[in-house]
Amino acid sequence: MSGEGSGSRTSLDVQSTTRSNILQPHGWPQPKGYSNGMVASGRIVVVAGQIGWNPVKGQIENHDFVLQVRQALVNIEAVLRSAGAVPADVVRLTWFITDRDEYVAARKEIGRVYREIFGSHYPTMSVVVVAGLIEPRAKVEIEATAVVPAR
Repeated sequence: MSGEGSGSRTSLDVQSTTRSNILQPHGWPQPKGYSNGMVASGRIVVVAGQIGWNPVKGQIENHDFVLQVRQALVNIEAVLRSAGAVPADVVRLTWFITDRDEYVAARKEIGRVYREIFGSHYPTMSVVVVAGLIEPRAKVEIEATAVVPAR
């Protein structure tokens, strides 16, 4: 679908997926690894920031950045499933990282573990560099918002 804007509105290209619509402003280059915007309707599921720890033990078991990202994403998936949602329902991820350089150096490996859990679904995403997280050994914390379509 695409719509023509009127007045001060701009033209948008909307790419439909089975669960949500990706907003891609006309003329903007296709983003890599995220979408510019999404539209969805249904039941909202909000997942608190998940870190790379074993949620049963309440401990970070690995100091490796990529393994912490993987565990945080696994934790998000578990919370989603407890609400009857799946990664494809996610419309927004916010990443809080403690080391920009470590993130940039590991992007290829992060992409691999991301696709392992989320497949080729790329919701809107923001990455924010922070001075630290509440759990001192945590290198990443990821929040998620999902919209589960009406059944």
